[in-house]
Amino acid sequence: MPVDIQNLMISVYGYKWRQRRFGPKFTLFLKEVKEREYFTFEQWHVYQKEKLRRILVHAYTNVPFYQKKYTSAGINLSDLKNFELTDLKHLPFLEKDELRTYGTTSLLSSKLSKGIFISSSGSTGTPTRIFIPQYFHQQWTALMEARVRNWAGVTKDTPRGMIGGRRILPEYHSKGPYYRYNYFEKQTYFSAYHLSPVTVSNYLKGFFDNSVKYLTGYAMSIFLLAKFTAEKELAAPKLKAVITSSEKLTEEMRKTIEEVFHCKAFDSYSGCEACGLISETPEGVLVVAPDAGVMEFVNSDGKYVNPGESGEIISTGVLNYDQPLIRYRIGDIAKLSSDQSPVAGRELVRIDEIEGRIEDFVITRDGRSMVRFHSLYVDIPGLKAGQLVQKDYDHFILNLVIEKKVYNRLQSEKTLKKRLESQVGTVHLEYNYPEKLPVNGNGKIRTVVSEIR
Repeated sequence: MPVDIQNLMISVYGYKWRQRRFGPKFTLFLKEVKEREYFTFEQWHVYQKEKLRRILVHAYTNVPFYQKKYTSAGINLSDLKNFELTDLKHLPFLEKDELRTYGTTSLLSSKLSKGIFISSSGSTGTPTRIFIPQYFHQQWTALMEARVRNWAGVTKDTPRGMIGGRRILPEYHSKGPYYRYNYFEKQTYFSAYHLSPVTVSNYLKGFFDNSVKYLTGYAMSIFLLAKFTAEKELAAPKLKAVITSSEKLTEEMRKTIEEVFHCKAFDSYSGCEACGLISETPEGVLVVAPDAGVMEFVNSDGKYVNPGESGEIISTGVLNYDQPLIRYRIGDIAKLSSDQSPVAGRELVRIDEIEGRIEDFVITRDGRSMVRFHSLYVDIPGLKAGQLVQKDYDHFILNLVIEKKVYNRLQSEKTLKKRLESQVGTVHLEYNYPEKLPVNGNGKIRTVVSEIR
C-alpha cells in the first residue's frame, strides 16, 4: 500500500492501543504511583510485604502451577498468609523454560481477566508468551509514565520517536522512508533493520518532518543512529531526552547519543514480562521501582549479594494476577551500588549498572548495522532457545535448543531462513542443535555473536 495509507492504518491501530493503555484507570494509577515516590524504606517494606502476601495467596489458590509446586515443596496457604519478605528466598525459582512450557496453561489464573498474549523471545532468545490483562496494562503504563518518561522530563503526550523490534518494512531490500507515523500516539516508528551511513539522512528527515521531541528504543540502534549522524556530519534535532532499553547503555554510547542529540540519555530496564523495573532518576541514578515488583539479586549459590557486588536478577511481579511471575529468573545481571543512600529524597535501591544486556550487532555487506533478532524465534513450536552467530557477511550459524518431539526441523529451518534473509539479505545459513547454549564469563547467554570486526 502507499505509505500514507500505511500511516493511516497504523494510526487506527495506535488509537486502539492508546485506549487500552491509557484507559479510565490510568489516571488513578498514575496518581498512586506519584504518591509513593517519596516513601521511606520502612513504608516500602510494608507495601511490598502486603502486595507479596496477596499475590502469593492468590497464586496458591487460583493458579494450578503454583499450587502444585508449592505443595510439593511443603509450603501451605497458612505460610503464605503470614509471609515475610525475608522468606522469599525459600520459594523455588520460576525458570524461563517453565514459563515457556506452562505460560498459556497452568501458569494462568483460573479466574482469568480480559487480556492479550504478547509473544517475545526475551534477551536470551527463549520464546515466551506473556499474558497482559487490561487492568495490569494500565498499571504498568502508569509506572512507565512516572518512573521513566516523567523522570526524563517528557510525558505520554510528547511527540516521540521509537526504534524497536516491530517490522515496519517487510524486506531487507525495502526502500525508504524507513519510518511510519502513528498520529494518535504522536509516534514516529523507525526501522531497527535498515540503519546504515547511507540511510541515516532519511531517518533524520523523519525526526524533522514529524517534530520528534524525544527518542526511545534499543540502546544499540539509537547509538548507531547517533554514530552515523556524527560521522556523516549531519544536522540532528535537539531532543528533550533519549530513553534507552533492551541492551546495556555503555558510557561511550551515552556520550555519543548526548552529543549528537544535545540532551541527556536515560537508561531503563524492564522486559515484556513486566515483573520488575529499573530506571534513571532525574539525577541520573539507576534505582529499582518497588511497586513494579520485588527484585532480588543473587550469586551463583542463590544467596543474596552485598552492595557493590553483581548478582542475577530474580523478579517477582506484584501486579499481574492473571499470570503471576514469582521468583522469575529473567536471565539478566545487575550490580548493586555501594552507595545506598536516598536519591534526592527517594529511598530506593540503587543500581550501578545492568551488566548482562550487551550484544554484538550484525553488519551487512552494504554497511547496515542491526541488533535484536528475537523475532526469528517467535511462535516456532518446540524451539526453546536460539543464538545467531555471524561468521562473515553472508555466512551465519543458528544454534538452536529444541524439544525434539515437538520441533519440525524441515518446516522450522525454512521459516528461520526466510525470516533472517528478510532482515539481512541472501545468506548461507547453518543449523546446530546443542543441548544448551554457551554462556559468557558473567553467566549470560549472548543471543547475537558477530565475528566481524
